[in-house]
Amino acid sequence: MSTSTTASVSTHILDTSVGRPAEAVAVRLSARAGRDAAWRALGASATDADGRCKDLPALPEGTTHVRLDFAVEAYFEKKQADAQQDAPANRDSGAVFFPEVAITFAVNPGEHYHVPLLLNPFGYSVYRGS
Repeated sequence: MSTSTTASVSTHILDTSVGRPAEAVAVRLSARAGRDAAWRALGASATDADGRCKDLPALPEGTTHVRLDFAVEAYFEKKQADAQQDAPANRDSGAVFFPEVAITFAVNPGEHYHVPLLLNPFGYSVYRGS
């Protein structure tokens, strides 16, 4: 929840290759206070069955930049393993093209930032949601 002196962040992931939420993706939240400041790890979460992280930690006062790190490699490896079990003749190379996705954005106190990740095995897109 944002306050007049802090911003807040939420996210979710949609796997656009199947049109479904991406479940069990680890997400780390980091923040810094100023362009030249060091990143400070604030905590981590994982997406639920709806692809949402509902328990990301609050941002500290003075935060100007936020980074969300999505560890998508394990998600895609599980997805590939499940697909190979269903259709063994349809095997991919096994390599995950994007093992992680890091999204960095600027924030202002008092505002909420919902940053969805639209994900597929060979591309991704992000935007500021509502």
